Amino acid sequence: MNPLVSVVVVSYQTRELILTALATLRTACPGEPYEVIVVDNASTDGSAAAVAAAFPEARVVRLARNVGFGRAVNIGAARARGDWLLMLNPDTEPVGNVIGELLAFTRERPGHGIYAGRTLAPDGSDDGHSVFGPPSLWTLTCFATGLSTLFGRSRLFNREALPWLDRAAPVRVPAASGCLLLVRRTLFSQLGGFTPDYFMYCEDLDLCLRATALGAAPVLVPSARVLHVGGAASTSAGKRVMLLRGQVTFLRLRWSPLRAALGRALLRTGIAVRAAGSRLTGRARYWPQVWRQRRTWLTGWPPADGLPPVEELPPVEVGEPVPPAPRGAPDPEG
Repeated sequence: MNPLVSVVVVSYQTRELILTALATLRTACPGEPYEVIVVDNASTDGSAAAVAAAFPEARVVRLARNVGFGRAVNIGAARARGDWLLMLNPDTEPVGNVIGELLAFTRERPGHGIYAGRTLAPDGSDDGHSVFGPPSLWTLTCFATGLSTLFGRSRLFNREALPWLDRAAPVRVPAASGCLLLVRRTLFSQLGGFTPDYFMYCEDLDLCLRATALGAAPVLVPSARVLHVGGAASTSAGKRVMLLRGQVTFLRLRWSPLRAALGRALLRTGIAVRAAGSRLTGRARYWPQVWRQRRTWLTGWPPADGLPPVEELPPVEVGEPVPPAPRGAPDPEG
């Protein structure tokens, strides 16, 4: 009998985190009809072998190079047997029966197609990142002028973050994070999966907006929660640069050339303002580093048609020795 849910987890240098995530999932969701598909992005920390040894029921796909988040999910989704795809970050720990909560909600409200969960900070509070709004020239103007930072709780000046949204109640949302996202597999297939131009960041925004255009209505399921233990890592300069590359790619793909050029100029201005402010105050010292890398992020991610084909490595052999975990903390964001 096929499972009802196919959980797709993308791993890159997250050996200890993914082992914890899968163990917590197994404990939190006993008896739920799900399968696990792990797509390993050429990790060098023994992630694939460790997962195969600890969770023999999981299917582990090893890639020869790091292809990013969305492309790896597409590879996992192609092997899925469930009616639903559940994307789950390896740096998360389910809080309660997250699969059961999501499935129960789909039975109560079956027409949405996309169901988002809540991501929690280490203290158990909602981190505010699981759902969000799309960019516009107005939101980018607020970013460029610093209004979105100065008035972070404002419905007018910080529309992308949805700071006014009551995340404790079910509510329709414009877009949701791929950190914890349930999508009907037929809808995912109809959309062609994640747009492969994105290496990382904004592929979930792109997917949700395309799904909405087909009649789907993304909704937040407040009872489906995960602890996002690696979420704070996105404040580093490297993660900010990747996020900006994702944003610029979205502008390139979904906006007109003139509008996209204006959007890039506003992003550039916003980063320049924050870098200058950081130098004056000594706070948020990653912004000057991000500014210095503007030539990288202003071009976005390379178009998918110029990328080499994805090569898969042979599956992990039964009994293959698991290499010792490397020293140092893994990078949960890849």
